[in-house]
Order: sequence, then structure tokens, then C-alpha cells
Amino acid sequence: MSLKTFCTRFHIWGRTVARRDASKRSYYNSGSSRLHEPGRAAHVRVVDLRSDTVTKPGAAMRRAIAEAEVGDDVMGEDPTVNELQKIAADMFGMEAALFVPSGTMSNLIAAMVHCRERDDEMIVGDLSHLHIYEQGGSAQLAGIHTTTATTLADGTLDLDQVESKIRHGYPDPHYPRSRLICVENTHNIQGGRVMPLHFLQEVRALADKHGLSVHMDGARLMNAAVALGVPAADILQHTHTVSVCLSKGLGSPVGSMLAGPRDFISRAVRCRKALGGGMRQAGILAAAGKVSLLDMVERLQEDHRNARTFAQALQTCEPPLFAVDMAAVETNILRFQIREPALNPAEFCDRMAQVGDGEEGALGQGVQVLMYPHFGNCVRAVWHLGISPEDTQLAIKKLQFVARHCLENK
Repeated sequence: MSLKTFCTRFHIWGRTVARRDASKRSYYNSGSSRLHEPGRAAHVRVVDLRSDTVTKPGAAMRRAIAEAEVGDDVMGEDPTVNELQKIAADMFGMEAALFVPSGTMSNLIAAMVHCRERDDEMIVGDLSHLHIYEQGGSAQLAGIHTTTATTLADGTLDLDQVESKIRHGYPDPHYPRSRLICVENTHNIQGGRVMPLHFLQEVRALADKHGLSVHMDGARLMNAAVALGVPAADILQHTHTVSVCLSKGLGSPVGSMLAGPRDFISRAVRCRKALGGGMRQAGILAAAGKVSLLDMVERLQEDHRNARTFAQALQTCEPPLFAVDMAAVETNILRFQIREPALNPAEFCDRMAQVGDGEEGALGQGVQVLMYPHFGNCVRAVWHLGISPEDTQLAIKKLQFVARHCLENK
């Protein structure tokens, strides 16, 4: 059987799987990726690399949640929320901060506050999370026009192109008014890339030149800070506002922080209420956020190391089915390509998520590695709180097992 025939419609350890379409623009397209099928051995180890959003609160965080002092946050009376907001503002070097249910809501609120009039426009990267994965909420819910600039391979933007997108004719009745430039750090689609400080400085200079604001979608800002070895405030000195997720590598079950000038946050409180984000005794969630910011930042280095260890193993895998740019492996997100054109990312992810015949004997146990097919014939894997160095080694062994299986069937 040829590898092409094998990979187009192949038999995965007792069941036939049809070829999947890997062209969908989504990192939530996981293929089958079933965890525990009936009759499957109970000692199968699941290594979940789909996203750092799958983390679960540990014992210390659960204790903090259980013991949290609470009040009505909409009335500004929840002491734990207030403390979290103060911690975040100080950490980010901002005047004030606001606890928000999600990063999508936080970015939307920022856009609404910066772009308050119906003819306002913001400039975003064409591969930004805000543009692709947030349902166009800025237009759908806030009436904000968006124009895009090309996202470069390292997640930055061509600033000459950004400047060309700025409307200089206001109040000419033909044009919207440029108000905001949005950047993303780390950059999700481009594989967890960290924005260089000199780039952010140039963005801010450009914004100041034309009277615009800069908002950072900093969902994984703390990963960037750890990778650069600088405080978050050093990064954010070049932005006016930022949104930072607590529920990814920092391990909280819910929540993001929106930070900026005090008058910006005052307006953000109103927008949060209008969007249904005003919560009452939210201290039980804010308590987890405090643990995230105070205790979970430094451990992100382990996620970065594990991602790099896996990436290095890809380079030495036999047969050489995979390609990875090691210079792009900066944080906890890894994108790698499959060199064999007959094996698409969705099929590969299906194979990694199943336990095959002979696998337990070869690896010592069954291992299911969950990953997502991604852009450009790539696979996306993300390391996080729930993945240990030992899990990473198991994932490498599974990868090598699958690669050998492909070679045997070629």
C-alpha cells in the first residue's frame, strides 16, 4: 500500500477513519480526538496539548476560592475583586484595572471605550485573534469599523502599511476616523511569538504622531514577559491599555484583566455592565486570579522549556516527517509542519489521539496526545500547567511511534 493511499483512507488500530478536511481556519477543529473509548485500558495517559485553556485549578487555588471574602462587585464592594484589580494595575504599571469574565469581552470593551463614536475605526492585524476569533464583535455589537494590516511571520506588523491605513482626511465625510491600533502579545496564530520591545516602541511613536491609542491583546502577556525576562510593566509602557487572560497558562478557571488609565477603566465599567459582564460575589473567581498573578507567572518558564524540548525532538524524528522553525519557538505555543503531503494535519492529530496495536508494549502504556490541525498544513500544540516534563517525554515517544508506523506502511 502506498503512503498516499494509507493516509487518505487508513485503518487506525481497529477502526477506519476517512480523510478529513484540514483547510478549516480554526484551532478548535480537533478531528475525532476521543479520550476514553469503551473497553480502553484504564491506564491510558492523556497528554492534552490542544490549548492552555484546558488547565484546571490546583489545590492552593481551590483553597483560595473556598476561603475568599466576597461582596457585591457591581456595587464595588467585593474586597477580593478590588484587591485583584489593585494587584493587576500595579503589576502592569497602569492606573487602574478591571476584572472581566473573558478575554473576548475585555478586548471588546477596550475597543468600545477607545472608539466611542459611530464613525470610529481601529487597525488590527489580519491574523489577530481579535480579528479572526472574536466573531467580529466590535462591528456586530459596537458599530466599530475595522481595517487590517498584514501580520508578519513573527507576529509584528509592517508599520509603513499601518501608517498607510490611518485616515488623514477626517472630517471629510467619506471616511471613518482612525482611533486605535491593536497589537497581540504573544501572537497566537503565529505560534506564540513575542513582540520585540523596539517594535512596540515604534508602534507607540506612530500612534502618538497621529493621535491614536494603542491597545494590546495580551492574552498571554505574562508568557511574553517571562520569555523576555522583563516585568510586564516594561512591555506595557508602550501601550495605553491591555487585556490579560488569567485562564490560560496562569491556571485560573475564569477571567481576564483589563487595565489602563483611570478614566478609561471608569468607562470600561459601564461597557462591562452593558455587555452582561457585571458579576456579583465575584470574589470566588478573583481569588483564583490573585493566585495566578502572584504565584503562577514564574512557572511559565517550564511550559516554554517543554515546548522547546518537543520541538527539538521533531527535528530528530525518524522518518523526518516534520519541519519546525526553532527560532519561532519562543513560548508555550508550537506550530510544526508535516512534510509528507499525503498525510494532512487532521489525520495526524487523529492518529496521535488514538492508542494503537502494540503501543502499550512499545511505550510501556497507552498514550493519547491531543493536538489541533492549524493554518498552512501545520499542527498546533500548546504547553500549560497540566503538562509536566514527563508528559512531554511521553508525547515525544508517541510521536516517534506514529512516525515509525507511517514508515512501515509507506
